[in-house]
Amino acid sequence: MNESQFIQQLTSKKYREKAFSKLLDLYQERLYWHIRKIVGTHENADDVLQNTFLRVYKSLGNFKQNSSLHTWMYKIAYNESIRFLEKENKKKFSSLQEVNDHYINALKGDAFFDGDAAQIKLQEVLLELTDKQRKIFYMKYYDNLKFREISVLLDVSENTLKTHYYAAVKHIENNITTVAYLEKIKA
Repeated sequence: MNESQFIQQLTSKKYREKAFSKLLDLYQERLYWHIRKIVGTHENADDVLQNTFLRVYKSLGNFKQNSSLHTWMYKIAYNESIRFLEKENKKKFSSLQEVNDHYINALKGDAFFDGDAAQIKLQEVLLELTDKQRKIFYMKYYDNLKFREISVLLDVSENTLKTHYYAAVKHIENNITTVAYLEKIKA
């Protein structure tokens, strides 16, 4: 079955529930990890994922098929994640540094995070990026999206995306390499 037929099933009263169940099976894990990279913790990712699928379900009738179903759902997940972060940040924090510190502490205390010191350092370096660089880096590196897909999601030209992505990569390489070098000197 092609995507167009699948979308017809999703919007049909007769097949909607069964098709939506299949949609959950196909995309739940991928969207979870996309969201998790943005919101940080398992609990927050679960909440945002649930809101994402509610919004997808309610909005299926409005899906115009200007992009793939995958891209459309990623955009919804991304927007839900950003809404969640903005709401949380307004409630809790007075500065960006407080947000970053909270994120790292939550990550270290997360039972589902099994990272080592290098992974924690990578997350700290990622928090040093601008929001735009970090979002683009996550989508390209972790979600393996093409620049064309990210361009649709963020409504930014591909050249601008590439500039931000490669600046992020350079920053990460410089900071991770510096840390590894300093740790060798200490040893």
